[in-house]
Amino acid sequence: MKQINTRHAPAAIGPYSQAIAGNGFIFVSGQLPINPTTGEMSDDVQEQAKQSLTNIQTILESAGSSLSNVVKVIVYLEDINDFAAVNEVYATFFSQPYPARCAFAVDKLPKGAKVEIEATALEGDK
Repeated sequence: MKQINTRHAPAAIGPYSQAIAGNGFIFVSGQLPINPTTGEMSDDVQEQAKQSLTNIQTILESAGSSLSNVVKVIVYLEDINDFAAVNEVYATFFSQPYPARCAFAVDKLPKGAKVEIEATALEGDK
């Protein structure tokens, strides 16, 4: 098991790792839409989705992988009515064959975020 950390993505806000690699997989923790440079979040759900996915992309690239290796994604939404808007952004980050995915609404997300996204990817450039 190997811990993945990069300063180009937001630091964990609790006792967890940005990602863990092991047994051929990279497990990326849920990424809030925090800009790692400013520490801020946009109020716009599409901008939040873009930032969360960019954070995942950055973490995977720091581990020698990429979004093309993602096999499973979980999307947490504060409001299920944002599903279509988040899908528009999501489709710009992934292509066929799309990763397996589930998306659902939750009562609240940390730091008042509207979206949080986690991913599981294959290690390396497979």
